[in-house]
Amino acid sequence: MARVLTPQDCHVLMNLLVKEATGQDATIQAVDSSSFVSAGETVLATGTENTLNALSMVIGRTLMAVRPYKARMRIIDALNTGAYTSRLRKISFYSRESQASGDWNTQLFTNLADGFDNGENESGGTPQSTKSMWVQNQPQPLEVQFGGQSVWQDSTTVYEDQLKKAFRSESEFGEFVAGIMTEKANDIESQKEAFNRLAVINHIAGVYDMSSVMPGSVIDLTAAYNAEFSTSYTRQDLLTTYLDSFLKFFVAQFKLVSDYMEERSAKYHWTPSRPGYTLLRHTPKSKQKAVLYSPLFTKAEAYVLPEIFNPQYLSLENYEGVTFWQNQNDRAAISCTPAVVNVGTGAIIAGTPVALDYVVGMIFDEDALMMDYQLEDALTTPVEARKRYRNIWWTFSKNIMADYTENAVIFYMG
Repeated sequence: MARVLTPQDCHVLMNLLVKEATGQDATIQAVDSSSFVSAGETVLATGTENTLNALSMVIGRTLMAVRPYKARMRIIDALNTGAYTSRLRKISFYSRESQASGDWNTQLFTNLADGFDNGENESGGTPQSTKSMWVQNQPQPLEVQFGGQSVWQDSTTVYEDQLKKAFRSESEFGEFVAGIMTEKANDIESQKEAFNRLAVINHIAGVYDMSSVMPGSVIDLTAAYNAEFSTSYTRQDLLTTYLDSFLKFFVAQFKLVSDYMEERSAKYHWTPSRPGYTLLRHTPKSKQKAVLYSPLFTKAEAYVLPEIFNPQYLSLENYEGVTFWQNQNDRAAISCTPAVVNVGTGAIIAGTPVALDYVVGMIFDEDALMMDYQLEDALTTPVEARKRYRNIWWTFSKNIMADYTENAVIFYMG
């Protein structure tokens, strides 16, 4: 199921998310975000250039995902591709291995010998020397594409004079109209928050669903704690009787993952298959973001472990605490069918439904999850001459971009 460029109306999903986020739904509902998230397809909808055969012809905006390396929700960035393009392409590069030395005689090759030239100097079909300096070593780019639009509208009706007689004065009527507009603005803010929340929920569920091809990206804290201390405690045990010990364990795990993500490695992300090459990523601290379930830490700060929140113990830039993930009535849980990538074809598909009872949080590269703001607009109609009212219409077009080739780790309690 490739993410189509045709705008996808998401108002029904938006209404469901707002009801969940405001506690109007008593129980958590399974949401299907697979049609409204662009998960970075490697399938190209247009042709490619014919040198590297990996880059599409230019369409829309390009984001280069390459960083210098030194040895050793509004948490989601706003990215604006504008109203003139509904597709963004992102180019990364596979790691390339070192090559055999050609300026010495080694156990592998005889490069310096009387009569040898700068070629392979084959003997019986077997190369005796390295290839010449002119052998080409092409860069190996990986292109993923994020496309599509999720659209919805909202409106309110404004009457010219009909409601004035219900108020004592012009100022009182003005206060009434101001109240209407304030509440409508609140509706719109709830919709924006719900869409951002959908992006985070989808990514947590997507990483969980793709864990078999994203090494180290899913940590069951209950199982990890029991393995570390040779215990068999339940989640409830850890959240009550052993909360002190558990939180210290989690903070250590979190800090280690944050440190490990700075290393250039093949862990914590998906590498699209290309024989002989690996996609290596690293996420400096300045590029790391985190969302954590704040009620867990609010209790900890009040009851048992105020010291863990000292900057020298648990500190991370670009952090946001969430008081619930999806539904106010089941705050720690998520239930979602995420948009994921078919690792065989490179196309976006609906993943396996994911239901987690207790999500502690996620740490991720800022490029792993972004919101593409394409259009936000408000227009007012003329007055309807016979009935004497006007409508104000708000229009939104956005796209959630989930890139599983970037680092992300989720923490949950099984």
